Amino acid sequence: MADVKWVKITTDVFDDEKIMLIESLPSGDSIIVIWFKLIVFAGKQNNDGVFMMSNRIAYTEEMFATIFRRSIELIRTAFKVFEQFGMIEVVENVVCIPNWNKHQTLDAYEKKKERDKIYQQERRKKQKMLALGLEVSDNQTTSSSDKSSDNQTTPSSDVAVSDKEEDKEIEIDLNNIVEKESRPSMIKEIVDYLNQKTNKSFKSSTKTTQKYINARLQEGYTLNDFKEVIDKKTKEWTGTEMEKFLRPETLFGTKFEGYLNQSDKPAKQMQRTNKFHNFEQRQYDYQDLERRLNEKARRINT
Repeated sequence: MADVKWVKITTDVFDDEKIMLIESLPSGDSIIVIWFKLIVFAGKQNNDGVFMMSNRIAYTEEMFATIFRRSIELIRTAFKVFEQFGMIEVVENVVCIPNWNKHQTLDAYEKKKERDKIYQQERRKKQKMLALGLEVSDNQTTSSSDKSSDNQTTPSSDVAVSDKEEDKEIEIDLNNIVEKESRPSMIKEIVDYLNQKTNKSFKSSTKTTQKYINARLQEGYTLNDFKEVIDKKTKEWTGTEMEKFLRPETLFGTKFEGYLNQSDKPAKQMQRTNKFHNFEQRQYDYQDLERRLNEKARRINT
């Protein structure tokens, strides 16, 4: 992870009960210095207050003594005090600062990173909309992530953020805007394709039809998925009693996924098998049998 260049320490830190108790101890000042070194080191690691080297090796007291340039005896005394006061925890031999994000909040740093990220996303989305020939209004491309606290527009990377600042950003998903712009034409193409395959005259402007198609689009299905369902069901139902169900509310309803994934191979017809499988089945000339039966019937009648 990238280093954090600063950590937050409140101005009333020396009024904290734990710090006051530590100050009263022998070598109290040295122990407090180790505490601040530990906080700064945790911020530099930026690993949620967990002291691990390369996420594989836990820092030992000897390693802390070397890094902090203090004696091993002082490190052990300090860590024992920190652990008793709940300032650190040792989990599976790994030293951790509990609730690191709560006690040493990096909200401002994280907000700045998030604003930079949103700024870049919006810039790319604006380019995408322009490439598609869509109009882009200022409201869609300027967010509060590009404004400082005095409401003056500034580059996102230069914004200074207070951790107490109220987050008033409004995220605009330009992908949704592009999708909504192109959806009516997609619905029309789907309905036109259905009409072409069924020789019917469904309207793409019908609210019910739009509802079913929008629901499937919202689930992530594509134009090709709709065409595939239409192809499969028209092939299967045309000329049967099910042909009347070749309509949007049936094809694009809740069974859409099942229709899409069904096999389009015709079902194999069951072959009649000889019940007496130990014997070779005889082949009959049914026309000859019928002729002979008719002749026999005439002789009986005469």
